[in-house]
Amino acid sequence: MKTTKPGKQRKRLYQAPLNERYKRFSAPLSSKLKESHGTNSVPVRNGDTVMIMRGDRKGSEGKVTQINRKKYRIFIEGATREKVDGTTTLIPIHPSKVMITRLNLDDKWRKKILERKGVTEKAEIAEEEPPKKKAKKKRKTSKKTKKSGGT
Repeated sequence: MKTTKPGKQRKRLYQAPLNERYKRFSAPLSSKLKESHGTNSVPVRNGDTVMIMRGDRKGSEGKVTQINRKKYRIFIEGATREKVDGTTTLIPIHPSKVMITRLNLDDKWRKKILERKGVTEKAEIAEEEPPKKKAKKKRKTSKKTKKSGGT
């Protein structure tokens, strides 16, 4: 985050390029997936099975059918609404309000991403285990004298 002004934050959100929008579609993984893949969150894709964690349809589960990157919303199979004229439409849901329960691993690139994310986290854990104590260095403080102004 490079700025704290809300207006600039919104501007960056709405004018973000697709590669940044992709990262903002991240959703937390279920506890089983966290253990198996070694990461906490992954961007949602078509075909993933997700569970809705917030709102009226909390607890319902379904497959992701559509992703709208322009409006930052996903559409889930089971989450529908009946309109006044009788037709049913899918309800747009923000990806942060869902939890991924089953990943769609048809894409070889996604498998590589998951492996890479898991490996880096395991490497960080391994590095943290042997704690080494560093000796504290004493700082030498030099006294500066004020020079008179010359008047």
